[in-house]
Amino acid sequence: MSSTNNNDPFDYVIIGAGTAGCVLANRLSVDRRSRICLIEAGPADTYLPIHVPPLIGMAIQNPRLNWGYSTAPQRHLDGRSVIIPRGRVLGGSSSINGMVYFRGHPGDFDDWAAAGNPGWRYEDVLPYFLRSENNEAYVDSVYHGVGGPMNVVSIARPNPLVHRFIEATTALNLPVNADFNAADPDGFGTRQANIRHGRRVSAATAFLNPAKHRRNLTVLTHAHVSRILVENRKAIGVDLQIHGVGRRILARREVILCAGTYASPAILLRSGIGDGEALSELGIEVAHHLPEVGRNLRDHPSAEVRMLTDSTDPYGFTWRALPRNLWNLIEYGLFRRGPISGNVFEATGFTRSRPDLPRPDLQLVFMPAARSLKPLPLEHGYGIISIASRPKSRGTVTLASPDPAVAPLIDPNYLDHPDDMATVLFGLQLARQILGSPPFAKYQGTELVPGAALRDTAQLTEYVRRTAAGVHHPASTCRMGGDPESVVDPELRVRGVANLRVVDASIMPTLIAGNTNAAVVMIAEKGADLILGQPPPAPIDAAHAA
Repeated sequence: MSSTNNNDPFDYVIIGAGTAGCVLANRLSVDRRSRICLIEAGPADTYLPIHVPPLIGMAIQNPRLNWGYSTAPQRHLDGRSVIIPRGRVLGGSSSINGMVYFRGHPGDFDDWAAAGNPGWRYEDVLPYFLRSENNEAYVDSVYHGVGGPMNVVSIARPNPLVHRFIEATTALNLPVNADFNAADPDGFGTRQANIRHGRRVSAATAFLNPAKHRRNLTVLTHAHVSRILVENRKAIGVDLQIHGVGRRILARREVILCAGTYASPAILLRSGIGDGEALSELGIEVAHHLPEVGRNLRDHPSAEVRMLTDSTDPYGFTWRALPRNLWNLIEYGLFRRGPISGNVFEATGFTRSRPDLPRPDLQLVFMPAARSLKPLPLEHGYGIISIASRPKSRGTVTLASPDPAVAPLIDPNYLDHPDDMATVLFGLQLARQILGSPPFAKYQGTELVPGAALRDTAQLTEYVRRTAAGVHHPASTCRMGGDPESVVDPELRVRGVANLRVVDASIMPTLIAGNTNAAVVMIAEKGADLILGQPPPAPIDAAHAA
């Protein structure tokens, strides 16, 4: 990596070394004539639990790696503030997430195109998914790629309860789905993960590490961007602080904002790009009036059914499971295989809360472990998370202060729309049916939450308001669109400001129905082509090619 000791401008300055930033750093630095600076507020990804898949809880709960955000009090959640972890480390949230590989429903991307975004149909973006992917399980599928930097595996030895989950959903006449990333994710089954040889595959390990040796790429850590420099409605660089020391870095070609759904709008606002009246009230000079910056925030609301059991089949760290866990540790240490090589979140399903819906609006995530706030489960349990995967509620990201050290005000406005509550409640009822079916009878589970005494809709509604949270899939605060009110155009250029793009989950016109990381990789792959002026790959009509 090169240094920044001279004052020469870089060609591209990338703000945020999360998923999108790492992809762009790799793809843009292939051209050795260009100089790229990648800026990350957090440290390098050297903390061991980042890389050991089941130690997700330890990674998330490390304050050095997490922005530590929380929401504004949620009026539909009994006034509670909800914790919303986001990665502050090389790799961003891909270094602390659940490693789930899921792209979204193909119709999600067709919706984007229909909203005035040509080039973003499913058949247009599928080649970009394939470009990044190395799928060990589906080597001959038109829906999957081989040879890309992002490794994808099926969990070799799922927990025994996963098989009970699939048996139970099948007995309820819910379809089995062998590949959630093929033509239609509808149904239930095991899912894939970003893991290679028993270790996490993050954007940093997949994309940034192979590019770090390039002399034209500079990576700055512990670097907090204060604002984007805008002159005459043109982005020319950034002001930042490294360990409290101010720096200014200039960009000849473009400033590319990849700071994520919460930080990207916050940086735009601090730079004077947003609602002019609100910025003036904070004493921020208005560089460009763009009112939708920070609006349209979406996330998936959820609630859970959680069971406790005396069986040691579920994952857990108890004295009774000590011999098994010791063997698992030895097996992982010697061969990088066994339960420690998996990500715990091994099975899921997508279904409809109402039969008249054209696509699934409900995701159920099965957990073969006791879920708690502790980094490791110290008891044995299992459960299902009910997730409204097509939420209709909208929230905002605004500034509490122009001071970059002050966290933005994040208001997801969870469950504002009554349909979101109805979907989560339907999921809880379906989860109880699944967990109360004969395949789970041998575990004699006790329902810890909501608790067997809560049965009617009013009681469960109150339970959801007391306990609901997001599942950390925020999007849409810098909405892409063909209309003049959108924040970025279909080429991800910020409207009204030259040489400035946003490339991350914040540009999603609508939130995809599932985990967002794979889609962000796709956005960055396509974004790299747009930045470099490369023609897009030929669309793939997978439905007819399969």
